[in-house]
Amino acid sequence: MASVEKLPMLAEGYERLTAELKALREERPLIVDAIEEARAHGDLSENAEYHAAKERQGQVEASIADLEDRVSRSQIIDPTTLSGDKIIFGATVTLLDDDDKPVKYQIVGPYEADARVGRISYASPLGRALIGRKVEEEIEVTVPAGERTYLVQKIEFI
Repeated sequence: MASVEKLPMLAEGYERLTAELKALREERPLIVDAIEEARAHGDLSENAEYHAAKERQGQVEASIADLEDRVSRSQIIDPTTLSGDKIIFGATVTLLDDDDKPVKYQIVGPYEADARVGRISYASPLGRALIGRKVEEEIEVTVPAGERTYLVQKIEFI
């Protein structure tokens, strides 16, 4: 029997997934209506509206299947209930970069990651390098911009 890999995520990420899934499910009847209306126009072989609606239906159904899979495998983690001296999923870490400039990241799931707002995936190069580290540990990581060195300054569970 195959095991199902859980997808750790924050409650906020889970809510975003379920909202997207709900919106797609609500779009289904509209697509069916568009297909029926396009069918009424006659010859389907040269009916652009019909083909566009069928293509959109395929995209929506594929997205729904993907989202349902992710929602069913999600494991919601509340960082405020965690503690410890090591970096784990959900931790917010403050690092000092090569120029001793502090940067702050929260370790999140791959579908929640957005480096612009300080959220990096545990599966990213930096995320993988950080997991299991403690305060005052130095890490070296290869990122798209090249080699980087960071010093773990603080670990928080907020």
